[in-house]
Amino acid sequence: MASQAANLWVLLGFGAFIDKLLLLPPPQPAPPEDPHPLTGLTFAVSDVFDITGYVTGFGHPDWVRTHEAAASTCPVVSTLVEGGATCVGKTVVDELAFSISGENKHYDSPTNPAAPARIPGGACSGAAVAVATNAVDFALGIDTVGGVRVPAGYCGVLGFKSSYGAISNTGIIPVSTSLDSVGWFARDPNTLRRVGHVLLQLPFATQRNPRQIILADDCFQLLNIPVDQITQVVIKSAEKLFGRQLLKHQNLENYLETKIPSLKEFARTKAIANTKVSTSDYWRMHEFLQNHGDWINTVKPAIDPVISSQVCENPELTNEEIENLNAIRNETRVAIGSLLKDDGILVVPTMPAVPPKLGSKEITSEDYQNRASSLLSIASISGCCQVTVPLGHHEKCPVSVSFIGRHGGDRFLLDTVQTMYASLQEYSSIVADPKSAKKTISKEESAEIAKEKGNQAFEDRQWQKAIGLYSEAIKLSDNNANYYSNRAAAYLEVGGCLKAEEDCTKAITLDKKNVKAYLRRGTAREMLSEYKGAIEDFRYALVLEPNNKRASLSAERLRKLFS
Repeated sequence: MASQAANLWVLLGFGAFIDKLLLLPPPQPAPPEDPHPLTGLTFAVSDVFDITGYVTGFGHPDWVRTHEAAASTCPVVSTLVEGGATCVGKTVVDELAFSISGENKHYDSPTNPAAPARIPGGACSGAAVAVATNAVDFALGIDTVGGVRVPAGYCGVLGFKSSYGAISNTGIIPVSTSLDSVGWFARDPNTLRRVGHVLLQLPFATQRNPRQIILADDCFQLLNIPVDQITQVVIKSAEKLFGRQLLKHQNLENYLETKIPSLKEFARTKAIANTKVSTSDYWRMHEFLQNHGDWINTVKPAIDPVISSQVCENPELTNEEIENLNAIRNETRVAIGSLLKDDGILVVPTMPAVPPKLGSKEITSEDYQNRASSLLSIASISGCCQVTVPLGHHEKCPVSVSFIGRHGGDRFLLDTVQTMYASLQEYSSIVADPKSAKKTISKEESAEIAKEKGNQAFEDRQWQKAIGLYSEAIKLSDNNANYYSNRAAAYLEVGGCLKAEEDCTKAITLDKKNVKAYLRRGTAREMLSEYKGAIEDFRYALVLEPNNKRASLSAERLRKLFS
């Protein structure tokens, strides 16, 4: 607890938190029930999520002044706490959660730990900074037109925007009810996936690999950094993990023009009014005023001129135009679903450039806004899920790539990130510095990649292939207990009990607290009729992990059998 407090106070120097609090999870269930899935994790929430007893600030002191404390906690937050995670605070958002800069004149704007002289990105800047500084394991945000994706990319962490409607927005201050999607940040893909499974209430299912990875070539032409620094990383990673045949290229704009007839009609009717505003921005501004226009007119809060000009100086939408926007969304969703199907990933840049410098006019320029909107509106308009993945640095600033999955394909997208993450990080180092490739790929890193491929083969029930890949990992790094333990699991599936017992013994020699190794050796010994040794292994596993259901049941079954 002392170390967590220290971390939190360190973070306060980065300006990420607006309120410090503590929501503790319920006690662990009694055996043989499994422990809570998020046990041991801490998180923060952006200041748009209601928490009982706290005023939800919405990034503006006048909002705090004119609103009461929340009477109930947002169900999304409650779900995470009930899932075993501890909430430690609320984080800064942009003014009225409206922009993507991360700068807020009413509060000290959070400092981007990955590039302190650059903006952190918004709207959920504080949440991204909280994760990037290790103050929390994950953080919640809301993504309307990039509120999670942008700060994740600018701060060098993972950021996931869920499919529109996949997670309830109850208890969250709306920006645009037709675009808002719950999102979250994490530093590693395993935590990102664990949180996703709890929030999306996903049952167990076998992990699937993508069968097509489509690079949107025209989107990469919007980049102001070397295109190869991103595309080559994805290509090399995909080739190594899945084979070249999965890779495809697409001009996304040309494809969508043929699939979204309503877009041409909307563009024609709005062209005279304002050629600088994207479809998603029209929708966002219209619904923002519907939700908060009365408050703005009554309270007359001091609003940043850039935000004020966007919100208040654009014409209202007619009913016909709103219907047209709904048609655009439905047609876009169907078009991307048809392109990706159930097993495809669309690859686009997260943002067109590295984070702009603090106080610069770049982020308000027409060129920046148009490029950013072209990239961010794909998932915003369609409601598809999207994940931001960090890919090293360019000119000492974070660089990222984004994967988009079909609407409702959140599980598949989370699985894909977990499968590809280690390889993407490996190749991002190589592409950034090709001369150091041999030096960059250590035996340990190669062993980890072989292990991950072995895990996938195991999940696909390809036992012999898994054994071969785990053996490759052991050959590269023979002092990792998990490699031996994993190979033992594969040996058990093919009846290789002696080899499984031998591998588990080696794993235990390397790591005397490897619970899985004791369980698997116990299983092997039971199959070899070495019941006394099996009972000892299961009992020792229980000592290490008292709530382990498998160890408890196995030990009790053998005890009854031989008592």
